[in-house]
Amino acid sequence: MELQRKFYSEALLSLGKEDPRVVVVGADTTGSLQINRFGKAYPSRLFNVGISEQNMICVAAGLALSGKIVYASTFASFGTALVYNQIRQSIAYPNLNVKIVCSHAGVTVGPDGATHQMIEDVGLMCGLPNMKVIVPADAPQTYLATRAIKDAPGPFYMRIGRGEFPTVTSMDLGFEIGKAQILREGKDITLIANGIMLSVCMEAAEKLKTENIDAEVINVHTVKPIDTAAIIQSARKTGGVITAEEHTVIHGLGSQVACILSEHYPVPMRRIGVMDRFGESGKPEELLRKFGLTAENVVSAVMDVIKRK
Repeated sequence: MELQRKFYSEALLSLGKEDPRVVVVGADTTGSLQINRFGKAYPSRLFNVGISEQNMICVAAGLALSGKIVYASTFASFGTALVYNQIRQSIAYPNLNVKIVCSHAGVTVGPDGATHQMIEDVGLMCGLPNMKVIVPADAPQTYLATRAIKDAPGPFYMRIGRGEFPTVTSMDLGFEIGKAQILREGKDITLIANGIMLSVCMEAAEKLKTENIDAEVINVHTVKPIDTAAIIQSARKTGGVITAEEHTVIHGLGSQVACILSEHYPVPMRRIGVMDRFGESGKPEELLRKFGLTAENVVSAVMDVIKRK
C-alpha cells in the first residue's frame, strides 16, 4: 500500500534534476500533492497561483508556449470540471505541452463527499481532441507514467487517488503509453480495469479460481489512446468481458471498451462502476461497497456474463 502522490512527487524531483525545462504549477494544494518538495529543490520552477485554478491552467499554457514542459496539479474536482473551458481553449485546442495531473479522484476521496468526488473526469478529458488520458494502477505505475508523459508531446490528463492504493505492479513491469498490460493470463473471462479497480479485479480473479473460472486481468492504464488490439484479442480468447473503474459508467473505460467490442467483436459484457449518480460522504471502503466496486461485485458480474456466453 503506497500513496500515489508520494511517487508522483518523487518522479517530478527526478525529472527536475534531469531537465531544466520541467516546471510545476499548483493551485494551493502543493502541500497535499507533495509537489512542494519540487519547489524546495527548484524554487524558481514551482508556481503556486493560490485558489485560482483557471489561472493555473492559463499560466501553464503560457509556460508551455515559452518552451517549458509543464505539470499542472490540483485536486481532480478543481483541475477538470471547474477549468474545463480553460483546458479546452488554452491547452487542448492549441495542443500545448501541458501535463495535467490531478489527485483526489473517485469515491475513495471519502468524507469530503460528492462535491469533491470527481467521477466524471476521465470522460470529460477523453472527449477533448489532442488530449491523452492516463489512469495509473498504483504508486509504482504513477512514478513510471509521470516520467513517460514528460517526453510525449502534447497535453495529458493523469488521475491519481487520495489514499493508499494496493500495489499490483512494479517498476520492473515498465510503462508504455497506449499499451495495455496483461497482469494475469486466463481463458474463461476478461477483466479490464485501471486505477484502484485493478487490485479489486486481481482479488476477484483469485476468488474465481476457486470456482474453476480462469480470469484474464488486463491493466488498461491508458484510456486514450486505448489499446484496441489488446482488448479485441482478449475478447476473442475468453468470449466475455467485465470492465471495472472508479468512475461513472456513462462515459469512462467501460463505455470505450463497449464501443470497441460492438464495432469489432461483440461478446457479452458488464460494466462495473458508479451508476449515473453522485457520490456521498463516507469512509472509502464503505463507499466502495455501497457503489458496488468490490471483488464480490466483479465475481457476480462474471457469473452473469458466463451464463450469457
